[in-house]
Amino acid sequence: MLLEFSVANFLSFRERKTLSLVASSISDYKESNTITSERHTLLKGAIIYGANASGKSNFIRAMSTMKRIVMQSFNQSSTKTLDVTPFLLNTETENSPSYFEVLFEILNIRYRYGFEITNKEVVSEWLFESKKNAEKLLFIREGDGIEVSPSFKEAENLESKTRNNALFLSIIDQFNGVTAKKIMNWFNNFITISGLTHENYELITLKMLEKGDVNQIMSDFYFTLELGFDGISIKKEKLNPKSVLEIGQESIARSFIKDIEDGYHFDIKTFHHKYDKNDNKSGEIEFNMRSQESAGTNKVFNISGPIFDVLHDGGVLVIDELDSSLHPLMTLAITRLFNSEKDNSKNAQLIFSTHDTNLFSYGKYRRDQIYFVEKDKYGASDLYSLVEYREEDGNKVRKDRSFESDYIQGRYGAIPYIGDISKIVAEWQVK
Repeated sequence: MLLEFSVANFLSFRERKTLSLVASSISDYKESNTITSERHTLLKGAIIYGANASGKSNFIRAMSTMKRIVMQSFNQSSTKTLDVTPFLLNTETENSPSYFEVLFEILNIRYRYGFEITNKEVVSEWLFESKKNAEKLLFIREGDGIEVSPSFKEAENLESKTRNNALFLSIIDQFNGVTAKKIMNWFNNFITISGLTHENYELITLKMLEKGDVNQIMSDFYFTLELGFDGISIKKEKLNPKSVLEIGQESIARSFIKDIEDGYHFDIKTFHHKYDKNDNKSGEIEFNMRSQESAGTNKVFNISGPIFDVLHDGGVLVIDELDSSLHPLMTLAITRLFNSEKDNSKNAQLIFSTHDTNLFSYGKYRRDQIYFVEKDKYGASDLYSLVEYREEDGNKVRKDRSFESDYIQGRYGAIPYIGDISKIVAEWQVK
């Protein structure tokens, strides 16, 4: 389970900013929205608000970047760049390393792992373990030097095998280090997706629907949302290369090729009732999911795979722009899956960015689950939670406040400054 994620000097984040899923002492929705382990009370997720270009997507990109580097570090060549961009609007940071750190728990053992990297090399890296209260160093890396704790036997004699652009953790994993493998598995279940390019996750959905114990749950979810169809059919066909060449329209060919995996093509159909002139059912008609169903229906279908994958196995799901193309009630239905003991028995966590202010009112989120991102006059993004925000009198925001109304009015910041629109329109009309 995720406790904290921190980033500094990456894209629009200059100073270190931390999103914490450790529950504060407030009592809001404690039973439904928190997870109690032996050591911590954790939140089942967080919601991130902010104006366009405030840095919401950059924070989520920081999470996906950290995972990418961890998972791909060992396999890349010695000349491969790490593809990170520091905060470029300041002379002090533009040539400094980017910082990533995550605090998480596996089977009641807490780990703190992080690294600083430039585009060319790993500058520093560290791993700490805490079985009770005090942290114990497992290894620390500074420049070319790596110090390994005598008790961390699985990392012994691997220092010299580590490239400048590779993480020491990934080297330990390749040599079957038990702790390293547990941590790599945790990162594997740390999933980040985009709500804007949801087509990329369709194959995950198709794989999940092949699992008998998940298929019925996902099908029930589709029908609960009333997406407009009465049934769904997925055909997995062995690919015939000639069939691709016979397809005339380029757009259809691209769609066909996109769904090829391991030599198979997936054909997705939805079923709709057909009626006669007296409005009596007279049969069924098939629709092509991609071309004949709405953008919202396709998005729900595509991202349902990652959603139910995390709910089924446990882990962390991070979604950028969850509400894009979705009705607010559909967004609400997805978020409530994670705040349900029945649907979320594996204590999965959901972090997402959104512009849907309705969730302030009916989303039933705690104040420590609501985060805001705002840029200062120097172009640097700030991240803070509603529970951290202080009123003008210095007091915390009360739970009986109208969060949605206060946010729209700019009480908590993190909204766009638009100015006098009527004046802008009038000047444009004159021209």
